[in-house]
Amino acid sequence: MTTKTLCQWKCFSVESAQHTLPDGRDVEFTTVKHPGAVIIVPMTEHGEFVMVHQYRPAINDWILEFPAGTLEDKENIQACAQRELAEEVQMQAQTWQHLGELFPVPGFCDEVQHVYLAKDLSACDGELDEDEIIDVVTLPVHEFLAKVASNEIKDAKTLATFLKVQAMGLLKN
Repeated sequence: MTTKTLCQWKCFSVESAQHTLPDGRDVEFTTVKHPGAVIIVPMTEHGEFVMVHQYRPAINDWILEFPAGTLEDKENIQACAQRELAEEVQMQAQTWQHLGELFPVPGFCDEVQHVYLAKDLSACDGELDEDEIIDVVTLPVHEFLAKVASNEIKDAKTLATFLKVQAMGLLKN
């Protein structure tokens, strides 16, 4: 199988390749290649979420989301989660629980998002990436849900991650 790189930018690329579908047909398919990412659900001892209110240039707007970030070259996945938690919310966690993976846009991208619950939080020093503007926000679950209902939280990875946390019975009552 021949793969052709159509575009390369930082750690992302767009590649075209021949694929054989399950029914035997051969098609040319273009895929955004992504190194993977982490999503962290920092939860306080009172069951509140620590979130980021972050400016996103791609949509020219601010969004409320769980801390997240892209894996660096050959980076350990949990180490990436720990790094992103420190960078984005200036916290570290003593307890980490891997909650599974999400495929954000499997129709054209191979990205896998690894979801972690982070508990037993304490302050630490971390440095934002050069292009990040972030305010840290702590929300109890009922306020989170109210913001979902009012369309203030509309980030898909945050919504999917919340559903995973809720379905796994990890919310404090």
